[in-house]
Amino acid sequence: MADRVDKISNARRWTMLVCSLIAAMTTTCATAGVAYVIPELHRAQGMSLSSAAVLAAVPTIGLTLTIIAWGAALDRFGERRVLILSLLITLAGTVATLVAAANGAGFAVLAAGLLVGGLGAGAANGASGRIVVGWFPANQRGTAMGIRQMAQPLGVAVCAMTMPVLADRSGLTAAFAVPVAVTAIGLIAVVAGVIDPPIPRGPATARVGNPYRGTSFLQRVHGVSVLLVIPQSMLWTFVPAWLIVSHGWSPVSAGVLVTVTQVIGAVGRIVAGRVSDVVGSRMRPIRAIAAAAAAGTALLALTDWLGSPLAAAVMVLATVSSVADNGLAFTAIAEFAGSSWSGRALGVQNTAQYVATAACTPLLGGLIDAAGYPAAFAITALAPLAAIPLVPRDQSREAQETPV
Repeated sequence: MADRVDKISNARRWTMLVCSLIAAMTTTCATAGVAYVIPELHRAQGMSLSSAAVLAAVPTIGLTLTIIAWGAALDRFGERRVLILSLLITLAGTVATLVAAANGAGFAVLAAGLLVGGLGAGAANGASGRIVVGWFPANQRGTAMGIRQMAQPLGVAVCAMTMPVLADRSGLTAAFAVPVAVTAIGLIAVVAGVIDPPIPRGPATARVGNPYRGTSFLQRVHGVSVLLVIPQSMLWTFVPAWLIVSHGWSPVSAGVLVTVTQVIGAVGRIVAGRVSDVVGSRMRPIRAIAAAAAAGTALLALTDWLGSPLAAAVMVLATVSSVADNGLAFTAIAEFAGSSWSGRALGVQNTAQYVATAACTPLLGGLIDAAGYPAAFAITALAPLAAIPLVPRDQSREAQETPV
């Protein structure tokens, strides 16, 4: 490991990580951005809210269909080449969507562009495992992956701050320019900054065989991550409506709080990663995060039920704790799976989380309609509670130090 790590300077290593983070932000902007123009689709094009919601789901469908295949390509061909191809496809899809919006195209044409963007976005979403494990020593990987995992909340923040305002003031074309710009910047960052680490050869320097066989480590990490994504999905999806409809916040105030919460959540991922580096464990911090997420979401249910003014502050804490595990899980998966399997393993991880989110969101919406937000928060708190005993033991430090 030391030989590979020493091949580049420390500044080059961290610059490469930032380039990877920017590339990963394209996935969020290309897939989640449509949700922020639903009001404009409804107002300007007369599209029903249900049709607009379906349109917003199209890029995520494309992402889910291809993310494991992109992971296999990352394992086979390396991250630089595959990311360039992936981002070119995403750029084509986002440009097609922008052109369609500029020409007043209807649902089908917009959906086609969004689908292409989603199909291409999977590589950027699952990349960086090889970069982190290949270019960073074990005692920096948690921090590095925590920084990389800032991509999702930062991407959400970029979309939340720009697309609704542009759509309202300048129309859909201006709003859809945001994913195009982010994707183009991500492509430039990969071309300029990403280098694949050399892959060690021989049985002494590589993990041999399918990492899913003979051990349940990866399966348990995937299961824990799926359970922890349930409160994350609940809070990210329904908090704006909870603030505006249930608590009378203005849309601007709610948007500011959501954006601030996303930024704090991004920082929380770095802190969690750094803690894992210091204590030499990925799983112990995840276990603590699961307990914090369960407690925070349960406390949110209680404060909301009591009508406490502290509920909004508790929501911030619950949201931050629900997202802090992502970087740790990604790091553990990449370390254990090795360079020949990390892309596929991270693809499985992302697919499982996306499917869980897609399945739970309508169920949670129905639960809110039937029983209210406090009950939904309380039931959601059971998911991270169930995750605590499922967290596996760490691999040994020797296993983490072994080049993969």
